[in-house]
Amino acid sequence: MVILTIFTMLLCFSCKEESNTLQTTESDLMTKINAVQEQVMAQGNMSEAEEQALLGLCSIISQEDGMAVYTSDDSIILKDVDSAPVFNGCEARSKEETRACFDDKIATFIKREFNMKVSKDLNLSEPKQVDVFFIIDDSGNLTGMKVRNCEVTIQAEILRVLRKMPIMKPAVHNGKSVSVLCSIVVTYGNEIKVDVVYIPERPE
Repeated sequence: MVILTIFTMLLCFSCKEESNTLQTTESDLMTKINAVQEQVMAQGNMSEAEEQALLGLCSIISQEDGMAVYTSDDSIILKDVDSAPVFNGCEARSKEETRACFDDKIATFIKREFNMKVSKDLNLSEPKQVDVFFIIDDSGNLTGMKVRNCEVTIQAEILRVLRKMPIMKPAVHNGKSVSVLCSIVVTYGNEIKVDVVYIPERPE
C-alpha cells in the first residue's frame, strides 16, 4: 500500500504541471518512479501486485497517446460524422450497417486482445466500469487515447490493446476524411465487456 500511495502522489503531481513542461515533467516522473521502484525492491518489500501496478504506471506515461488532452479542434465526435470509420471486414455496407459493424468489431477486438489475468488478479467482488476515449485520425490511425480513473494495471492493459488496433478507413464528413473522437465503456472483473457509446460532448 505504501508504494501505491507514493506513485499515486507522483502521478497527481505530474498531472498538475502545465502543458509547456509536459515532456520534461513526464521524464522527471519516470525517473522518480524508477528510483522508488529500485529502492523498494532493494528493501525486499514490494509485492507482485504493487510491482505490476508500478510497471503499469510506467507504461501509461511512457507514451504521449496515453495522456490525451482534447480541445475543440481535435476531431468530430463519432455520432456527428456522416460515415463512421470502416473497420476491416465492414466494407461495402450502408452507413447504418457500417456503423453497427464498427461497433461490433471494436468490441470484439478489445475483448479478444485483453489479458483477462490482469482483471482477475484484482479479485473484485463485483464488476467495475471505466470510460475510454480515443481518436481515429483522418488517416485511419488510432491515437489520442485516454482512460478515465481506474486501477493502474487496467489502464495500462486497455492502452496496450488500443495501441494494437489496426488501421481503418477514416470517417467521412462533408465528403472529406476527418478525425473522429470515439468512446467506449469497458466493464471488467471475471469477464470483460465492451460497449461503444455515442458521447454527446467531449471528455474533460
